[in-house]
Amino acid sequence: MSHKMQTNLSRLQNDLLELSHIGYDLESKGIFRLGFTPADMQARQWLIKKFEDEGFSAHMDSAGNVIGSMQANCDKPVIAIGSHIDSVPAGGMFDGTLGVLAGLECMRVLRDSGQTYQYPLEVYAFAEEEGRFGGMMGVQAITGELTPDWLETAHDASHIYLKDEMASCGLNAVEALNARVDPTHFRAFLELHIEQGPVLERIGKPIGVVEAISGVYKWLVRLIGKANHAGTAPMDMRSDAFMGLADFAHEIPRIINEEGSDKSRLTVGRVELKPGYAHTVPGEAEFTLVGRDTDPQTMRNLADACRRVLSSIARKHNLMFEFEQMSWLEPQAMSNEVIQAFCHQADHMGLAYQVMPSGAGHDAQYMAKITPTGMIFVPSVGGISHAPDEWTHWQDVHTGANLLLQTAMAFASGKK
Repeated sequence: MSHKMQTNLSRLQNDLLELSHIGYDLESKGIFRLGFTPADMQARQWLIKKFEDEGFSAHMDSAGNVIGSMQANCDKPVIAIGSHIDSVPAGGMFDGTLGVLAGLECMRVLRDSGQTYQYPLEVYAFAEEEGRFGGMMGVQAITGELTPDWLETAHDASHIYLKDEMASCGLNAVEALNARVDPTHFRAFLELHIEQGPVLERIGKPIGVVEAISGVYKWLVRLIGKANHAGTAPMDMRSDAFMGLADFAHEIPRIINEEGSDKSRLTVGRVELKPGYAHTVPGEAEFTLVGRDTDPQTMRNLADACRRVLSSIARKHNLMFEFEQMSWLEPQAMSNEVIQAFCHQADHMGLAYQVMPSGAGHDAQYMAKITPTGMIFVPSVGGISHAPDEWTHWQDVHTGANLLLQTAMAFASGKK
């Protein structure tokens, strides 16, 4: 295996830029490819054509995952590479897409090399990774983590049901259960991703090797009081739902200090006040609460503390507190075998790297349950992601893609 073999940055750039046009919004300058929207499905069809134009086989399974293969119907375990191509609202062009398109580029390089490999490559663009409906639906389907009840009841924060959105795309939600893949199909899973944080840029290293992925839970919380006239309702007689939300927001640092760790995160990301009129005291505050940590017990401690604090605040403001747990993803360690393989290749390539946790959730945390799995990060400028100004320098893109290539080649050749 030669370290002189490299990915073609120009090809990878062109792919990333071309895909970024699908779902692009001129006003916000962000990308809107939410799971199972028309833009998301357009991107999936675009990707299938990309694979096929290169002479590879590709298809979309019953869960919406796009799978590109070097060898159709191969009876050997595959080295899987992947990530996702759906986005958050007004997202950036690298999140997820880099890992998928770098996988396609690795397949091109191995094809063009003329060499034979013990294990073929497959590239996965998992569906609905961004958690619009809670969880990571596509990879959960692949790994057998879905249930009929969840597929029937899952909905987004606007109460649009997953089953209805899938039906609009010509997919049957219940049939997503058929997307499960036997774990013996995989030899390993590798994921390249932008860091989405500031650490690598701050320490001046081009590569992060992920040791563990934080768990994450997502709640939809409601504080319900009573709407009233903003001018006539005395301050001490109100059941003001917004005041309950404001009090809770102020409690977040204390909750983390007492129950969390330096890896803990609590975020109120979306808020809706009802009836939402300037001259009316809010009768209801509905908001999302997302908690993260790399330790499962710490996650549970954070969730319990949030529940206690919200109950106490509700009593204080004469509110009713209720919440729906939309998803709960346990923390997941990466495979020592894959971590060592990434580090070994980085050493041979003369790359400085940092072994580090991931605060964000990724498809790799589910793949790690069924096959040796690892992730590498490349720096995000300013630590920004999930925003239009998300950016990673092209040289860092090239470095990460080359490390992915060399590690994939090592696994494909049977040397790992």
